[in-house]
Amino acid sequence: ETLLFDAMTGNSTQYMRDDQVEIAWKVIMPILETWQSRKPLDFPNYVPGSWGPEEADALIAKDGRSWVNPQIKPAKK
Repeated sequence: ETLLFDAMTGNSTQYMRDDQVEIAWKVIMPILETWQSRKPLDFPNYVPGSWGPEEADALIAKDGRSWVNPQIKPAKK
């Protein structure tokens, strides 16, 4: 609400100037492009819709913990 009110009343103290935004993108875009062009070497990717990488289980198992994965029970007829 405050940001919207500030925008409507012309208070720009909560916003970046357009020249600041342009400079920020000039700094950030090469980083994003580099990240996108390189494949992670040792990143534990996993299949979408799965419970995540096995490395996540191994990580918390070190402390004797485990994930609590939700279960979907079939509807009663």
